[in-house]
Amino acid sequence: MTTLFDAYDLAGRPLRNRVVMAPMTRARAPGNVPNAATVRYYAQRASAGLIVTEGTPISPEGNGFVDCPGIWNDTQVAAWRDVTDAVHDLGGTIFTQIWHVGRMSHVSLQPGGAAPVSSTTAQAAKSSAFGYDEHGQPAFVTASKPHALTLDEIARVIEDFANAAQNAVDAGFDGVEIHGANGYLVEQFINGAVNDRTDAYGGDTVENRARFALAVVDACIARIGRERVGIRLSPFGRLHELGDFDGEADTFLYLARELGARGIAYVHIMDQASRGAPAMPAGFLERFRATYRSEASGTSGATLILAGGLDFQKASALLASGTIDLAAFGAPYIANPDLVERFRHGWAIAKVDASTYYGGDAHGYTDYPHYTGDAAHDSANEAAHDVTA
Repeated sequence: MTTLFDAYDLAGRPLRNRVVMAPMTRARAPGNVPNAATVRYYAQRASAGLIVTEGTPISPEGNGFVDCPGIWNDTQVAAWRDVTDAVHDLGGTIFTQIWHVGRMSHVSLQPGGAAPVSSTTAQAAKSSAFGYDEHGQPAFVTASKPHALTLDEIARVIEDFANAAQNAVDAGFDGVEIHGANGYLVEQFINGAVNDRTDAYGGDTVENRARFALAVVDACIARIGRERVGIRLSPFGRLHELGDFDGEADTFLYLARELGARGIAYVHIMDQASRGAPAMPAGFLERFRATYRSEASGTSGATLILAGGLDFQKASALLASGTIDLAAFGAPYIANPDLVERFRHGWAIAKVDASTYYGGDAHGYTDYPHYTGDAAHDSANEAAHDVTA
């Protein structure tokens, strides 16, 4: 029976277990450059079979958070090299999530104060970016009204993704995960309730709405090879004002077929039910899996990762049934840098202090300890991070 602790071959890369550290925005890289704390944070968690970093904006335009580490210039590439070296020295594997937020940005973050870009001109007026307020202080601010990308601009953004993929490899990453989930730019094209275009990248057809996502995948494959490219999707997700649309299941099953045919490293599904979205329809994950696998080509093995609301028991059951290949954990990895060991030995899972998710210093970032077995010591450390303590 497959377990979380079994080794796995990810498109030719051996993983020592099937536990994935999911991408999580932490906003602790002043000037958008990784620093020594970034190195420490990821190295502490290198026992994961696979680390996927926080979203790394592919360009200044693609950024929607103050102090997110980017991957668009040489300084950032050199700084990320320290991170990847540290993880590799500890036997880990690390991909970076390449990210363009689209309309989920604010003019205070955009070059020259320009409008963010998207598939649409419709504003996500009930959603926030982490930008600068009227006093110039970091704060959650209402996402600005976007500019709809022209065809020429779409081609330029696709090239920005490809450049970011190349930069990631130059920085020593084992591969990239294209952020196609959670209501950001790629999903702003996929989602028929947001994408109101009438050109080749919009309209009523599944093929048109999926065109941008697949063009980004193809550009990254051409630059760094399919075995280094993954993508994250959130079927039936509703974050950042995504809406219901006709043919939603068919859209994601079409993507499953097309991605399987390309033989990429993996597809990473984010189940947003854990964030208040409606659950994926019963059996949909299994349908996606079967469709993706049936079209798979090359050596990838149609690897499927799932994130969202998993605990040890649920992840173990999905692995044992063959529904997924790898299980991703987000918030538990913040408070438990040794999460694999805690699962393996049945040790207590520390609680995370949600008030320290974004921004700040080492507190709530690199100061969560490994389990010691000393009840008094471990309880004291948990209390130090508990906002109710």
